[in-house]
Amino acid sequence: MNSELDGILILSSDADFHAKFERLHLATMRQAVIKADDIRGRVREIIINVGQAGDDALVEFTKRYDGVELKAQELRISKQELRKAYKEIDSKLLGSIRKSIKNVRKYQSEIFIGKKKYAGLKYTPIKRVGICVPGASAPLPSTVIMNAVPAQVAGVKEIAIVSPPRYKGSIHPVILATCYELKIDEVYRVGGAQAVAALTLGTKTIRKVNKIVGPGNQWVQTAKQDVFGFVGIDSVAGPSEVLIIANDKANAVWVAADMLSQAEHCPGSAILFTNSKKLAEKVFAELKKQVGELGRSQETIKCLKEYSGIVVFRNMVEVIAQANDFAAEHLEIQCGRESRKIADKIENAGAIFIGDYSPVAVGDYWAGPSHTLPTGMSAKFFSALSANDFIKGTSIIEYNKKKLVRDAEDIIRLAECEGLDAHARSVKIRQQK
Repeated sequence: MNSELDGILILSSDADFHAKFERLHLATMRQAVIKADDIRGRVREIIINVGQAGDDALVEFTKRYDGVELKAQELRISKQELRKAYKEIDSKLLGSIRKSIKNVRKYQSEIFIGKKKYAGLKYTPIKRVGICVPGASAPLPSTVIMNAVPAQVAGVKEIAIVSPPRYKGSIHPVILATCYELKIDEVYRVGGAQAVAALTLGTKTIRKVNKIVGPGNQWVQTAKQDVFGFVGIDSVAGPSEVLIIANDKANAVWVAADMLSQAEHCPGSAILFTNSKKLAEKVFAELKKQVGELGRSQETIKCLKEYSGIVVFRNMVEVIAQANDFAAEHLEIQCGRESRKIADKIENAGAIFIGDYSPVAVGDYWAGPSHTLPTGMSAKFFSALSANDFIKGTSIIEYNKKKLVRDAEDIIRLAECEGLDAHARSVKIRQQK
């Protein structure tokens, strides 16, 4: 096991440092779009088939990719199933879910701009939204919370949840119970590109939505990119990744644990940037020790080898510059008293976790910001999902006769400059008595 991970430690003193670092850079990009070219054609075939065959295609793809045979009428989870899952959930777990919902609702309400009034701008909630909830590797009730609660804060009236039937031919009960707690009763046991296609195009069972949000694997994210324009999307959200900036003040045991918490997603990327060779070596040793203690050890080792790295730079200036270029989904800063100062210099990240006591898990489950974040360096132009993503702004323009007379000459001149005579005439005609 030890030798398997030797390649992830990259030192600035290495003769081939730049080549190694470039390979890591490319690997993290591939981690977000791995085999994108290979699967894009198949994703489009799935979308076309769902558009043509509707529910029949969903049933066929669910059998093919999830190994579950369903009838079309079984695609939607019944209200009885939702209620049953809710009644049977562990009471302490339900209590934690409720507290998480409360935290997220409070934070999203505080940052929501839709209730503010601006001259010339009207905000309207998106009417109908689809949420993708992964279910392949583990149940993710937190994803329901982190996507549905911001939508509810924004005033979205219709929310449809899609999730693959990977738990005994259905969706994990804890996901269903979370939906019930949030009063969401439109839940479908379908995942992958076929779920995105159904939400976009509509079938007899699943009505089309206006926007699709949520994390997922390459199939889901590629499908979201392909349907963008027919529906809105949040961002390219997955696979998961963390970049940790740390100096010699950091706790190597904690840094290693935080790296493993993302690598275990499989696929997942975990990277450490530091200016301390001593810390890097300690973290490297801890990774090799801790990974052997995980239940998903082999899968995590694979992600560490393929998509992860520990990189020692000459100074913190280089660390910050490269961190901004990587634009990670999760960016942790564990640099003692320097942590907040360094955070102020970060321009590109989905979410920033400042200090030794702010692991990604705090954001994943509890703090309030959504854990649906841009990945694959797309944090350079995408933002974290929030309640503000579930409203749309409409410009309001209202002139009276006096204002039009005042501005008519300039408007006419600009229209005529563009050769749009009818535009100019629409103003001129109002000047005639």
